Amino acid sequence: MSMFNKAFRIAVLCAIALATVACASPGGTRTPSSRVATDGGDLRLVDVLPPPAGSEGGREQLLMPGDVLKVEVFQADQLSRTAQIDSTGLISLPLIGTLTAAGKTQRDLEREIRSLYGARYLQNPDVTVFIEESAGQRVTVDGEVTKAGLYEVSPGTTLLDALALAGGFRELADKRKVYIYRSVGPEKLVANYDVGSIRDGRAANPRIYGGDVVVVFTSSNRVAMNSLKDALELSARVAGGLVAPF
Repeated sequence: MSMFNKAFRIAVLCAIALATVACASPGGTRTPSSRVATDGGDLRLVDVLPPPAGSEGGREQLLMPGDVLKVEVFQADQLSRTAQIDSTGLISLPLIGTLTAAGKTQRDLEREIRSLYGARYLQNPDVTVFIEESAGQRVTVDGEVTKAGLYEVSPGTTLLDALALAGGFRELADKRKVYIYRSVGPEKLVANYDVGSIRDGRAANPRIYGGDVVVVFTSSNRVAMNSLKDALELSARVAGGLVAPF
Protein backbone atom coordinates (compact mmCIF):
# COMPACT_ATOMS: atom_id res chain seq x y z
CA MET A 1 0.00 0.00 0.00
CA SER A 2 1.43 3.43 -0.93
CA MET A 3 2.32 6.04 1.68
CA PHE A 4 -0.45 8.21 0.28
CA ASN A 5 -3.17 5.59 0.69
CA LYS A 6 -2.06 4.73 4.23
CA ALA A 7 -2.04 8.38 5.24
CA PHE A 8 -5.27 9.07 3.42
CA ARG A 9 -7.14 6.25 5.17
CA ILE A 10 -5.82 7.20 8.60
CA ALA A 11 -6.75 10.85 8.14
CA VAL A 12 -10.23 10.04 6.89
CA LEU A 13 -10.91 7.54 9.66
CA CYS A 14 -9.80 10.05 12.30
CA ALA A 15 -11.97 12.75 10.81
CA ILE A 16 -14.96 10.45 10.65
CA ALA A 17 -14.54 9.46 14.28
CA LEU A 18 -14.73 13.14 15.25
CA ALA A 19 -17.45 14.20 12.81
CA THR A 20 -21.04 14.16 13.93
CA VAL A 21 -22.90 15.18 10.82
CA ALA A 22 -22.94 13.07 7.68
CA CYS A 23 -23.54 14.32 4.16
CA ALA A 24 -26.27 12.55 2.23
CA SER A 25 -25.58 11.15 -1.22
CA PRO A 26 -27.10 12.94 -4.25
CA GLY A 27 -30.87 12.78 -4.14
CA GLY A 28 -30.90 12.41 -0.36
CA THR A 29 -31.59 14.97 2.34
CA ARG A 30 -28.71 17.25 3.26
CA THR A 31 -28.11 18.20 6.86
CA PRO A 32 -27.70 21.89 7.75
CA SER A 33 -23.95 21.40 8.35
CA SER A 34 -22.90 21.73 4.69
CA ARG A 35 -20.07 24.19 5.30
CA VAL A 36 -16.76 23.87 7.12
CA ALA A 37 -13.85 26.28 7.57
CA THR A 38 -10.46 25.59 5.95
CA ASP A 39 -7.22 27.57 5.98
CA GLY A 40 -8.21 29.16 2.68
CA GLY A 41 -11.85 29.91 3.60
CA ASP A 42 -15.09 27.99 3.91
CA LEU A 43 -15.60 24.73 2.03
CA ARG A 44 -19.25 24.45 0.95
CA LEU A 45 -21.07 21.30 -0.13
CA VAL A 46 -23.30 21.73 -3.21
CA ASP A 47 -25.42 19.38 -5.30
CA VAL A 48 -23.85 20.34 -8.64
CA LEU A 49 -20.60 22.21 -9.27
CA PRO A 50 -20.81 25.26 -11.53
CA PRO A 51 -18.00 25.96 -14.01
CA PRO A 52 -15.08 27.97 -12.61
CA ALA A 53 -15.42 31.72 -12.95
CA GLY A 54 -13.69 32.92 -16.09
CA SER A 55 -13.69 29.46 -17.72
CA GLU A 56 -15.76 30.73 -20.63
CA GLY A 57 -16.47 33.99 -22.36
CA GLY A 58 -12.89 35.10 -22.99
CA ARG A 59 -12.45 36.88 -19.70
CA GLU A 60 -9.02 37.42 -18.18
CA GLN A 61 -7.44 34.23 -16.87
CA LEU A 62 -7.92 33.67 -13.16
CA LEU A 63 -5.07 32.58 -10.92
CA MET A 64 -5.23 29.04 -9.58
CA PRO A 65 -3.41 26.80 -7.11
CA GLY A 66 -0.12 25.63 -8.54
CA ASP A 67 0.57 28.90 -10.35
CA VAL A 68 4.01 30.33 -9.55
CA LEU A 69 3.87 34.10 -9.16
CA LYS A 70 6.62 36.69 -9.11
CA VAL A 71 5.56 39.66 -6.99
CA GLU A 72 7.75 42.72 -7.55
CA VAL A 73 7.58 45.79 -5.32
CA PHE A 74 9.44 48.64 -7.00
CA GLN A 75 12.40 49.94 -4.97
CA ALA A 76 11.63 47.45 -2.19
CA ASP A 77 13.58 44.35 -3.16
CA GLN A 78 13.21 42.90 0.32
CA LEU A 79 9.45 42.68 -0.26
CA SER A 80 9.66 41.17 -3.74
CA ARG A 81 9.04 37.45 -3.73
CA THR A 82 8.42 34.39 -5.91
CA ALA A 83 5.52 32.44 -4.42
CA GLN A 84 3.49 29.42 -5.44
CA ILE A 85 -0.24 29.44 -4.82
CA ASP A 86 -0.94 26.54 -2.47
CA SER A 87 -3.81 24.06 -2.53
CA THR A 88 -6.08 26.34 -0.53
CA GLY A 89 -5.48 29.25 -2.91
CA LEU A 90 -3.11 31.18 -0.64
CA ILE A 91 0.28 32.84 -1.03
CA SER A 92 2.50 34.27 1.69
CA LEU A 93 4.25 37.63 1.36
CA PRO A 94 6.60 39.56 3.67
CA LEU A 95 4.93 41.69 6.33
CA ILE A 96 1.36 41.13 5.14
CA GLY A 97 1.39 37.34 5.62
CA THR A 98 -1.06 35.08 3.78
CA LEU A 99 -3.72 36.22 1.36
CA THR A 100 -5.97 34.54 -1.17
CA ALA A 101 -4.66 34.60 -4.74
CA ALA A 102 -6.66 31.84 -6.47
CA GLY A 103 -9.80 33.00 -8.22
CA LYS A 104 -8.44 36.50 -8.83
CA THR A 105 -6.88 38.10 -11.89
CA GLN A 106 -3.31 39.38 -11.85
CA ARG A 107 -4.64 42.94 -11.78
CA ASP A 108 -6.97 42.17 -8.87
CA LEU A 109 -4.10 40.68 -6.88
CA GLU A 110 -1.82 43.62 -7.68
CA ARG A 111 -4.43 46.06 -6.40
CA GLU A 112 -4.93 44.07 -3.20
CA ILE A 113 -1.19 43.77 -2.48
CA ARG A 114 -0.73 47.46 -3.26
CA SER A 115 -3.50 48.34 -0.83
CA LEU A 116 -2.14 46.11 1.94
CA TYR A 117 1.40 47.47 1.70
CA GLY A 118 0.15 51.03 1.29
CA ALA A 119 -2.08 50.85 4.36
CA ARG A 120 0.78 50.27 6.82
CA TYR A 121 4.22 50.03 5.28
CA LEU A 122 4.79 52.00 2.06
CA GLN A 123 3.62 55.20 0.46
CA ASN A 124 2.05 54.63 -2.96
CA PRO A 125 3.74 51.26 -3.55
CA ASP A 126 4.26 50.14 -7.15
CA VAL A 127 3.38 46.42 -7.29
CA THR A 128 3.51 44.13 -10.31
CA VAL A 129 2.47 40.45 -10.40
CA PHE A 130 3.83 38.12 -13.08
CA ILE A 131 2.82 34.50 -13.72
CA GLU A 132 6.14 32.64 -13.97
CA GLU A 133 4.57 29.20 -14.26
CA SER A 134 0.93 28.44 -14.96
CA ALA A 135 -0.65 25.32 -13.49
CA GLY A 136 -2.79 25.22 -16.62
CA GLN A 137 -5.10 22.29 -17.11
CA ARG A 138 -3.96 20.01 -14.31
CA VAL A 139 -6.14 18.11 -11.86
CA THR A 140 -5.40 16.02 -8.80
CA VAL A 141 -6.96 12.57 -8.39
CA ASP A 142 -6.52 11.10 -4.89
CA GLY A 143 -7.89 8.52 -2.52
CA GLU A 144 -8.93 5.01 -3.54
CA VAL A 145 -7.54 5.07 -7.08
CA THR A 146 -4.72 3.00 -8.54
CA LYS A 147 -2.37 5.89 -9.30
CA ALA A 148 -3.07 8.99 -7.23
CA GLY A 149 -1.42 12.12 -8.55
CA LEU A 150 -1.48 15.20 -10.76
CA TYR A 151 -2.71 14.78 -14.33
CA GLU A 152 -2.81 16.98 -17.41
CA VAL A 153 -6.30 17.33 -18.86
CA SER A 154 -7.64 18.91 -22.02
CA PRO A 155 -10.81 20.96 -22.55
CA GLY A 156 -13.80 18.65 -22.38
CA THR A 157 -12.23 16.14 -19.97
CA THR A 158 -14.89 14.48 -17.81
CA LEU A 159 -14.89 12.85 -14.39
CA LEU A 160 -14.74 9.39 -15.95
CA ASP A 161 -11.76 10.50 -18.04
CA ALA A 162 -9.92 11.76 -14.96
CA LEU A 163 -10.53 8.53 -13.07
CA ALA A 164 -9.25 6.56 -16.05
CA LEU A 165 -6.05 8.64 -16.05
CA ALA A 166 -5.53 7.56 -12.42
CA GLY A 167 -5.90 3.89 -13.34
CA GLY A 168 -9.45 3.45 -12.08
CA PHE A 169 -10.72 2.42 -8.67
CA ARG A 170 -8.92 0.38 -6.05
CA GLU A 171 -10.70 -2.59 -4.48
CA LEU A 172 -12.10 -0.69 -1.49
CA ALA A 173 -13.33 2.32 -3.46
CA ASP A 174 -16.99 3.28 -3.21
CA LYS A 175 -18.18 4.49 -6.61
CA ARG A 176 -20.96 6.42 -4.88
CA LYS A 177 -18.48 8.48 -2.84
CA VAL A 178 -16.52 10.38 -5.45
CA TYR A 179 -16.08 14.06 -4.58
CA ILE A 180 -14.92 16.91 -6.79
CA TYR A 181 -13.47 20.05 -5.19
CA ARG A 182 -13.45 23.30 -7.16
CA SER A 183 -12.69 26.99 -6.64
CA VAL A 184 -15.38 29.17 -8.20
CA GLY A 185 -14.29 32.77 -7.79
CA PRO A 186 -13.70 33.28 -4.06
CA GLU A 187 -15.74 30.20 -3.12
CA LYS A 188 -14.43 26.70 -2.44
CA LEU A 189 -17.05 24.13 -3.38
CA VAL A 190 -17.32 20.34 -3.23
CA ALA A 191 -19.94 18.00 -4.71
CA ASN A 192 -20.62 14.26 -4.50
CA TYR A 193 -20.96 12.19 -7.69
CA ASP A 194 -22.11 8.59 -8.05
CA VAL A 195 -19.92 7.05 -10.74
CA GLY A 196 -22.16 3.97 -10.98
CA SER A 197 -25.10 6.19 -11.92
CA ILE A 198 -22.95 8.07 -14.41
CA ARG A 199 -21.86 4.86 -16.12
CA ASP A 200 -25.44 3.61 -16.24
CA GLY A 201 -26.59 6.81 -17.89
CA ARG A 202 -28.74 7.81 -14.91
CA ALA A 203 -26.58 10.85 -14.10
CA ALA A 204 -24.55 13.29 -16.18
CA ASN A 205 -20.80 12.82 -16.52
CA PRO A 206 -19.50 16.16 -15.17
CA ARG A 207 -16.79 18.11 -16.91
CA ILE A 208 -13.46 18.46 -15.11
CA TYR A 209 -11.57 21.76 -15.17
CA GLY A 210 -7.96 22.62 -14.47
CA GLY A 211 -7.60 23.12 -10.73
CA ASP A 212 -10.17 20.51 -9.73
CA VAL A 213 -9.41 17.91 -7.08
CA VAL A 214 -11.08 14.49 -7.27
CA VAL A 215 -11.08 12.33 -4.13
CA VAL A 216 -12.48 8.79 -3.95
CA PHE A 217 -13.51 7.47 -0.54
CA THR A 218 -13.74 3.86 0.64
CA SER A 219 -16.94 1.89 1.00
CA SER A 220 -16.58 1.95 4.80
CA ASN A 221 -16.35 5.75 5.04
CA ARG A 222 -19.23 7.74 6.52
CA VAL A 223 -18.40 10.97 4.74
CA ALA A 224 -18.89 14.16 6.78
CA MET A 225 -17.86 17.75 6.14
CA ASN A 226 -14.84 17.45 8.43
CA SER A 227 -13.62 14.37 6.58
CA LEU A 228 -14.07 16.18 3.26
CA LYS A 229 -11.93 19.03 4.55
CA ASP A 230 -9.27 16.71 5.98
CA ALA A 231 -9.09 14.68 2.76
CA LEU A 232 -8.49 17.86 0.77
CA GLU A 233 -5.77 19.07 3.14
CA LEU A 234 -4.08 15.66 3.11
CA SER A 235 -4.11 15.70 -0.68
CA ALA A 236 -2.32 19.05 -0.54
CA ARG A 237 0.44 17.71 1.72
CA VAL A 238 0.95 14.53 -0.28
CA ALA A 239 1.12 16.49 -3.54
CA GLY A 240 3.74 18.79 -2.08
CA GLY A 241 1.40 21.66 -1.42
CA LEU A 242 -0.39 21.42 -4.74
CA VAL A 243 -3.64 19.60 -4.68
CA ALA A 244 -3.66 20.34 -8.21
CA PRO A 245 -4.86 23.56 -9.05
CA PHE A 246 -7.38 24.32 -6.39
